[in-house]
Amino acid sequence: MITSTANSQIKNVMKLQTQAKARNKAGQFIVEGIRMCVEIPKDRIVKMYISESFYNNSNNSSYDNIKQLVADIDYELVEDNVFKQMSDTVTPQGILAIVNKKEACFEDILDKKTYLILENIQDPGNLGTILRTAEGAGIDGIIMNKGTVDIYNPKVVRSTMGSIFRVPFMYCDNIVGKVDELKKSGVKVYAAALGGTRNYSEPDYTKPSAFAIGNEGNGLTDEMINAADERIKIPMLGKVESLNAANAAGILMYEAFRQKGF
Repeated sequence: MITSTANSQIKNVMKLQTQAKARNKAGQFIVEGIRMCVEIPKDRIVKMYISESFYNNSNNSSYDNIKQLVADIDYELVEDNVFKQMSDTVTPQGILAIVNKKEACFEDILDKKTYLILENIQDPGNLGTILRTAEGAGIDGIIMNKGTVDIYNPKVVRSTMGSIFRVPFMYCDNIVGKVDELKKSGVKVYAAALGGTRNYSEPDYTKPSAFAIGNEGNGLTDEMINAADERIKIPMLGKVESLNAANAAGILMYEAFRQKGF
């Protein structure tokens, strides 16, 4: 059992929790909590850490599931106080895992039907919610620029509720270049922007489509708007000038979902 935060394994977990640089270098990230750990594809789990009290609490409703989960996985028991230090949550559930990263290649998603293009999304909760909604709405792939918050940030990971393992996504250096490639492959790209020429419900999204969503405060860059085929708008009443990025993305994704007859 690990009993000290000076342990090299604990230090490594804490770096992966707090530093994007460490996550990028290792190609790994942290997944925390009972439900999320059960969602991890087993072949991507590097190691699990379980608090002493959680492991010994047979009254926990998830006890049998967790014991079964770790039966053939490398894991360490950790003293409760140490586990609290390595956790990113205020009230840790008592289980976390180091997981290998996995991103899609552009070629893998190029023949799909519906995409999200995210430019400079900054809020971890927004990105996690967008990913979770994307799974529910049947989005085939998400393309993000390097200015978008790290999807492996612990807050993003928790917000996805497991969708991070099921929705194909990728980061790219030149997102406008990827938009051009999508257009050449027959995908129509719609920029969600103030001053849009048509209401979001008017275009035909049953054909290959991509929705571009921009930064929470500044929206899409002019370069991205100009690269899109068309600007669309979401009508709003009152004095509201714009919607939360995750809300706007959800409205567009579910309009495409509706049009496809689901």
